[in-house]
Amino acid sequence: MKHLTSGRRAMLVALCACMVGIAVPATAQDPRASEAQAATLAWLVMADRDDGAGTYNEAAKRFRDAISQEQWTAALAKARDQYGPTVRRTLLTTRAPDPGKDTPPGEFLILIFRSEFGKHDMAAETVTMERETDGKWRVVGYLMR
Repeated sequence: MKHLTSGRRAMLVALCACMVGIAVPATAQDPRASEAQAATLAWLVMADRDDGAGTYNEAAKRFRDAISQEQWTAALAKARDQYGPTVRRTLLTTRAPDPGKDTPPGEFLILIFRSEFGKHDMAAETVTMERETDGKWRVVGYLMR
């Protein structure tokens, strides 16, 4: 955002505020979205503390089957080192994935955050949540960009 003029920066901030204002009330009434958002934020708090073991243990079985705890902990540490500490995070949207042939069976929600880190003014965090058979929402995918 350093290269934007103050007018363009204000417009971008206003646009983001409008997007948040539109997305949050629409999903706040859906109990599935509220539950998934709470679980996501609790998981992100652990990620913010660089708690690789905690985030791994609280992730979905599908996540744990795809990567070892050691690989995950190293990947999380590397990403957090590149981005720096979390300064602020704003939920932009919660939505179901587009149905398609690549979507596995199950119940999923995708949460997208506009995030600011110590080394990146503007980033996006995408967290994919899966409701597992015990009814709890758990992280099955996490992407920082």
